[in-house]
Amino acid sequence: MINYEQDFYGWTQEQAALLKAGRLNDLDITNLIEEIETMGRSEKRELQSRLTVLLLHLLKWQHQPERRGRSWTLTIEAQRVDFQDVLSDNPGLKPHLPGLLEHAYRLAKVKATQETGLDRNVFPVQCPWTLDQLIDDTFYPG
Repeated sequence: MINYEQDFYGWTQEQAALLKAGRLNDLDITNLIEEIETMGRSEKRELQSRLTVLLLHLLKWQHQPERRGRSWTLTIEAQRVDFQDVLSDNPGLKPHLPGLLEHAYRLAKVKATQETGLDRNVFPVQCPWTLDQLIDDTFYPG
């Protein structure tokens, strides 16, 4: 049996082969459970990351109209696509969207304050946009 901590790749391949062969009693159940849970958390973090970058750029778009440009537009478009891709690959994350949005917005405000030099109080306390607006390709805040 390949050691999980000494050869992770080898361990994954061995576990897959054991599953394919139906040798369930030979599986490293403890580490398999840990890895599966980690994979789920990773997808959730990826969705939140896409949302954070999207919100950050929408905040900058709204509060620094003089700096709007192609780069921001393309970043917003790319984050919308990436967000929707991650969500369509992981529909089980949909019930978590309100909490993810709240956390992503808090982080986006901090980053917007840092990147723009604007006072933190310029940005609304709660996210001013709905999820429908965030994924709408035509939505850009005034």
